[in-house]
Amino acid sequence: MKKSTIILSVALLFGTVSCNVLDTPAASSFEEESIYSSYALAERAVWGISEVFAENNSYVNRFLCWYGFNTDIEWYTDYKPTNNKDRIALYDLLPTNTELNTSPENMYSLLYRGIERANLVIYGLHQHADLEGNADMRYLLGQALTLRSFIYYELTKAWGDVPARFEPIAPNTIYIPKSSRNVIYKRILADLEEAIPYLPYPGSSSRTDAVNKVFAEGLYARIALAASGYALRPGTGGGDDAKDVNTGALGTVRLSSDPDLAASVLYPKALSYLEDAIRSGSCKLDPSLEAYWKRQNAKDNLVFDGETLYVIPFGDQRGRWNYTYAIRSDGSSYTKGESRGGQVGPLPNFYFKFDANDVRRDLTCVNWKYNSSDTPVSAGIAKWYFGKYRFDWMGGGQGYDGTINDGVKPVVMRYADILLMAAEIANELGSLSDAKTYLLAVRKRAFTGHEDEAQAYVDAISDKEAMFKAIVDERAFEFCGEFLRKGDLIRWNLLKTKMDEAKEDLRKLRDLEGPYAYLSGGVYTRVAPDRKSLLFYGFNPGEDQDMGPLGWKHDKTYITKVVDGEGKETGLYDARIEGLYTNNPEEYMFWPILDQTLSNSQGYVKNDYAYASK
Repeated sequence: MKKSTIILSVALLFGTVSCNVLDTPAASSFEEESIYSSYALAERAVWGISEVFAENNSYVNRFLCWYGFNTDIEWYTDYKPTNNKDRIALYDLLPTNTELNTSPENMYSLLYRGIERANLVIYGLHQHADLEGNADMRYLLGQALTLRSFIYYELTKAWGDVPARFEPIAPNTIYIPKSSRNVIYKRILADLEEAIPYLPYPGSSSRTDAVNKVFAEGLYARIALAASGYALRPGTGGGDDAKDVNTGALGTVRLSSDPDLAASVLYPKALSYLEDAIRSGSCKLDPSLEAYWKRQNAKDNLVFDGETLYVIPFGDQRGRWNYTYAIRSDGSSYTKGESRGGQVGPLPNFYFKFDANDVRRDLTCVNWKYNSSDTPVSAGIAKWYFGKYRFDWMGGGQGYDGTINDGVKPVVMRYADILLMAAEIANELGSLSDAKTYLLAVRKRAFTGHEDEAQAYVDAISDKEAMFKAIVDERAFEFCGEFLRKGDLIRWNLLKTKMDEAKEDLRKLRDLEGPYAYLSGGVYTRVAPDRKSLLFYGFNPGEDQDMGPLGWKHDKTYITKVVDGEGKETGLYDARIEGLYTNNPEEYMFWPILDQTLSNSQGYVKNDYAYASK
């Protein structure tokens, strides 16, 4: 059998060779058999797969900072439609975008580096490890298969159809065209079926702080929902999704034509995995959402906590999660005098969608920021921030040090998603009763102290259609700021529909019409006793008293559109609302393959959809 050395873990993509040796001894020291028959060495090779997440132009300050918005609940808080950053969020990303065409490598090629490393590990373990007699080696294989499946899912959710590489690169496979994502979906679902039996349940050993069985089961369900759902596909279909891929074809939003990816095929298996995850008892919802999110702002959340199933494993001085998404700090001590956070936030109308007794409302939608004196001040009606992410929750000596990296490890999947995916699939398969059970578990935690309201809400759901609508809403309330919404709306074929509804609702809020007619247009504000947040009076029905004599500050035109001294419209002005998207999101739901990658592909890779002519 042909032998090779660890140097085969290079990332080589479409003509660009990048030799990235893993943290192992020198390349010439080991042959493939030596590496993959040794647990210690093979484990280090598996670690190398995850290393790509920490590359500067990969997840750190590109993929995580730019994927997942705008939606009907989240938007980029700035609005400069000709700025390359803004254009990514506004469905106006071109292959030439300078923000993403980074050199020498961009996030697309870095993800393929991770895939190449996974391919080498999977091949090496299958060829040389004692998989039948050694559970530890099977565990490593399960990790590698799961990580490769996750990276491929990330590629397909961002770019749609991409090249399918499931073997280490050889001289005759350096350049390959894009494949139908159907091919990729079927392979990674099969890989997860192989991986799941190899993996332990979370919490059963220290190993499960990396990849565990419930994460893999949940990932199977997440991919199955995407694969069997709606999406933009090249051409018009006609029974073969693959025929127009990589031809420069335009596309339509439709279900897959592949019978193996039909919901009737995938849903029963996905539900079986989710039910196993639930029955195992290995996971639980944290009874306090605030306590949960405080832990996620710390730097030690790699340790399994009962609810978090997988996080991006950044080091304590890596990543730009709070740097991008936390409540805005304009030079406070929490950010060491730097201005950080608040680049993305909830849509202003989303706060008003929550029930007043839903604890998620004030954890999700924050309308204040910190000034340089550490005082919370109003951010204005058009800029809301995610209360789940806070610099002041990062803690003392382990807190944020003011640099461009914050060490926060973003949550990829948590147990609440297992329950809500199970509710959705059970409902689609005709088990309304089971769907109610799963939904109620999430809803009850959200209504802590008012569990009877959660029970009454779920009891009132009478049929499949009503349950589906409830799940659409519940996933918005539960996961806002975790950037699952775009993928959900795409697979439900609701992306443009829901974004158009959001634009109309924003206009009603601005004009104090419809459900917002009770508002006066003004609000009162006051710093909370702990000086860590700003209190608002005037957002809720019945809050119509004069609070000035009680020490509250009054802004009479807080919600309505105003014109500043220079004649500039501020707040929820028409262009800002209409600018939720620039191009039709149904036609631009995927990103284009970037120019840098196209030029390196020797003509093998082409853009489809509306990007073909750009």
